[in-house]
Amino acid sequence: MLRVERPPRLLLSATLAALAALYLAWFHGDPHFVAAMMVFVLPLVLLLGGALLGSPKAAFWAGVLGLLLFCHGVMTAWSEPGQRPFALAATALSVLLVFASSWPGLRARFGRRR
Repeated sequence: MLRVERPPRLLLSATLAALAALYLAWFHGDPHFVAAMMVFVLPLVLLLGGALLGSPKAAFWAGVLGLLLFCHGVMTAWSEPGQRPFALAATALSVLLVFASSWPGLRARFGRRR
């Protein structure tokens, strides 16, 4: 079974943890806090466990989730000016998440030939 390399795994894990913390802060005090935690934080935490273990499936699904969170961040930044700082931070972290989850594949594709 393929394993995700250590430095990208640490970056992926740190990005997942940062996104989970951001969404915890963003929805703190929201009337639908529990629902927001189930939709935004729970998948990030579950993927974080897989990423820490080096699972390539967790890295793939983290990339897919990163694309969805990117769309959510852009739409929220555009439509809700009061939430723009959180939305832009989520957008930036989701881009980092996509690159962190794709790092081994990008390195294999564009890295030096041996």
